[in-house]
Amino acid sequence: MMDKIKNWLEVRIGLDELIRTFVTEHRVSKNINIFNTLGTVAFVGYIIQVISGIVLVIYYIPHTDHAFRSVQDIMTKVPYGWLFRQMHVVGSNLLIMAVLLHLVTIFLMGNYKRPRELTWVGGVLMLITTLTFGLSGYLLPWTQLSYWATTVVTSIPTAFPVIGDFLTRVLRGGDYVSGITLTRFFALHVSILPPLFLILLVAHIALIRRIGLSATPFGRSDDEKRPLTEFKKKTHPDGHPYYPYLFQKQAFMVIGYVIIMFAIITFAPTFYFPDEATVPADPLKTPESIRPEWYFLAPYQLLKLIPNKFLGISLLVILVGVFVFWPFLDKEKEKNLLKRPMLRGVFIFLIISWIILMWWGHR
Repeated sequence: MMDKIKNWLEVRIGLDELIRTFVTEHRVSKNINIFNTLGTVAFVGYIIQVISGIVLVIYYIPHTDHAFRSVQDIMTKVPYGWLFRQMHVVGSNLLIMAVLLHLVTIFLMGNYKRPRELTWVGGVLMLITTLTFGLSGYLLPWTQLSYWATTVVTSIPTAFPVIGDFLTRVLRGGDYVSGITLTRFFALHVSILPPLFLILLVAHIALIRRIGLSATPFGRSDDEKRPLTEFKKKTHPDGHPYYPYLFQKQAFMVIGYVIIMFAIITFAPTFYFPDEATVPADPLKTPESIRPEWYFLAPYQLLKLIPNKFLGISLLVILVGVFVFWPFLDKEKEKNLLKRPMLRGVFIFLIISWIILMWWGHR
């Protein structure tokens, strides 16, 4: 049966040629390491989010009177609904960790430099889109935690003079978080962000396939030392075949990702569900401690520490802008961070500051 299917595909799309071109005869650099698999891990993480999200949206009701109850019904009445919701919640957090780690390793190896500037920009935009997924999806269960955390986050634009209040009203659909906010966030989460993310993903993968992976982590190859005057795809005729060399590394990391996900679901099922996340939203009762998700804790705490809110949010916007366009701002030809003490010091300072602010914001 399988041979018949294979033969049917072969005469129509040239299956054997595709396998040779993209798998068995596709060469990758001998210097590729396990950190080059993080993009694949993130891709699998996105697939898990899509599958689990489709199951959840089938049963979810985006209305303030029914949202919380529909989520509880998913957990208790829908066959394996609890598993799909756990996969979606735990997976979203692990996915953001994987994407952040992917970008950090790309930065450390200097693989954002020419000719891969657009690949970096696309990756950062995908991270921002992923964080927006997390923000919009956080409100949907309509719990006490999600309601008040969204209230805090959507109040941040008020720091902008003149247009701040307008931006907050646009986000909320009014002066406070309500059913209109829930509807808008639901539409953003399931209708607007997915096609936008798909466009970024296709462009990102196309750039990687077109330009090729960097062959020299922590250094520059001979081709990269020459002036960039015309396009030249990076090939590795003396490298290893993609299968099984890189494929095995990718499979190992993906399996590890899935094991971590199910370990959390099995042994710490309430890790991402504090008490405030198990009761319905009450706009008249403010919890004692309100904080956003961990990936927003550092900027949230930074805004709390700066008395002038406009100055604080302006600083965040500048930092994000520098992060997005860093390949165009970094004119140094040296890729090895160990040979760039100033940049290395700034990087270490930012990482330590981010960890301290995140810990401080969680207290």
